[in-house]
Amino acid sequence: MTTDSPAAAGRAAPPAGHAEPVIGRAADRLLLSVVRRTGGWALVLVLAALGSVLAQVLLPAVVGSAVDSAMAGRTDDGRITTCTAVIVVFIVCEVLSDLAAGRSSAAGTAWLRRAQLAHLLTLGGRATARFDPGDLTARLIGGAADAGAAAEAAVWAALSVLPTLTSVVALWLIDPWLALTFLVGMPALVFFLRSYAQDMSALIARYQKVQGAVAAGFVEALGGMRTIAAAGTTDREAERVLRPLPELSGLGHGFWRAQTKVAAQNALLVPLLEVAVLSVAGFGLAAGRVTPGEMLAASRYAGLGAGLGMTAMYLGRLARARAGGGRIREVLAEPAAAYGTGALPAGPGRLELRGVTVRVGGQTLLDGLDLTVPGGTSLAIVGRSGTGKSLLAAVAGRLTDPHGGTVLLDGVPLPELSHEELRGAVGYAFERPALLGRTLGEAIALDDVAEADRPRLSRAAAAACIDAFVERLPEGYRTDPREVPMSGGEAQRLGLARAFAHRGRVLVLDDATSSLDTVTEFKVSTALTTELADRTRLIVAHRASTAARCDLVAWLDGGGIRRVGPHEELWALPEYRAVFRPDQPADEDRSADEDRPAGDDGPATGDGPADERGAAARTSPAEVGA
Repeated sequence: MTTDSPAAAGRAAPPAGHAEPVIGRAADRLLLSVVRRTGGWALVLVLAALGSVLAQVLLPAVVGSAVDSAMAGRTDDGRITTCTAVIVVFIVCEVLSDLAAGRSSAAGTAWLRRAQLAHLLTLGGRATARFDPGDLTARLIGGAADAGAAAEAAVWAALSVLPTLTSVVALWLIDPWLALTFLVGMPALVFFLRSYAQDMSALIARYQKVQGAVAAGFVEALGGMRTIAAAGTTDREAERVLRPLPELSGLGHGFWRAQTKVAAQNALLVPLLEVAVLSVAGFGLAAGRVTPGEMLAASRYAGLGAGLGMTAMYLGRLARARAGGGRIREVLAEPAAAYGTGALPAGPGRLELRGVTVRVGGQTLLDGLDLTVPGGTSLAIVGRSGTGKSLLAAVAGRLTDPHGGTVLLDGVPLPELSHEELRGAVGYAFERPALLGRTLGEAIALDDVAEADRPRLSRAAAAACIDAFVERLPEGYRTDPREVPMSGGEAQRLGLARAFAHRGRVLVLDDATSSLDTVTEFKVSTALTTELADRTRLIVAHRASTAARCDLVAWLDGGGIRRVGPHEELWALPEYRAVFRPDQPADEDRSADEDRPAGDDGPATGDGPADERGAAARTSPAEVGA
């Protein structure tokens, strides 16, 4: 439940000033990357769309020429064949452009979703500290789909102007007076189009943000369904989640008003332009400057040139793509932790925290903390709520980086280690583990379970006291976790088994036995002190009995380490005993937790510290390090 920087500690709004233009430029660069990753379909789209537009532009001239030829009695000069060929080319290019548009959009959307998901997983708990999970889902699904269509929107928005430009040239070639007449109305068309594009850009950007807020509220309500049902606040929560709907509806109506406005303007101006061009063409026909076929072509070019409705539509799509790209870019711009290339030397797992300082939400929870954990030692981390126990556990394995100070493992600073080396060296177990994988075996091993791995998994499951539970299932370790109703204690023991199966030299348990009954907790603690005694073990402890079984206790207080020593030695201090008694008496039997379904308000959703206490957005800074 921690963040790596003050900026990531809360969901702050973008800074004022030049933030929006910067985001806009970043979004445009992201859309260019999307276009480059369409596997060549964007190029096919450009060529097919260009062929379609050129055929569309040539068709009035070819038809007009065929009409003049027929009126002159020349029906065998190949002009009808040419007209047919242009129509065939137009049809083929239209079909090919539709195919290329679909394939390019699919490829761009897939790339964006993969890139965004990979970055989110790299951020870990920082992602949900900076953004609401529901909003992230909206960006991943809707935003990626909008931005993935950037190639189609950009190509057609650009090429939709080409018929207008070529129509002016064609009218000039027929009769300069026709082109001049058409150009008189063009400034009004351009003005209407520009106004529409500006209105749509602002509306779409706001619409996507409000849509993300609705999704965020919905996901939050889903996570708290049991609490809502128990409190009888269903109607109130539904009203809270749906509170942005009136604004969303207003924005949707704004889309229709903008589209209706530009359609009405086109409906008024386009016929006037066509009538004006045809009137001038009629005078030209009477004067002998224009042939009947050219007059027919002029009427088509007037309609083609003034028909900027397609341009307006694709500008709207381009605005959606830019808005979606901007929202995705905000996520991708959140810096991920940088890893080195170093490897660990052989060692017992000696962990050192030197001057570690961590701030959350502007509050310093760990302030210049120094702690050395000898290799192979079991160390209990205790302290009152809000003293930063889980924060210390996160820093120890670099699930979050301190704002100051250094963490070393066997003499090597953690940032110098490669990602693979660090994650192979430090294993975690959490209060609410996420059971990832298609089978329980994969959820424990986090990879495909081969026969050679079965003994390792069985030993880990036995140490976590979950082996009997798994073996009673019809398919054993090949059972789908989603098909197994389990209590909070059973889910927690599966998480412990996963940590015990880890081959690293350091094991961190962040309140990972809180849902176990007293007997099971004793068995797990015994395994920690016997079978896993070769590892360095950090155990966030809320029970005095858990602390008593560890070699040493680190007593957190006031942002630092107040005392380090054996539990029996510290127990002589009244202040130390008071750490346990107000919140969790040492002799309290918590066996009732064993029957509680997994998770407090629903299934667990992640393995980071931010997931073990609930979303950071719903936690005050004082609770963050608890």
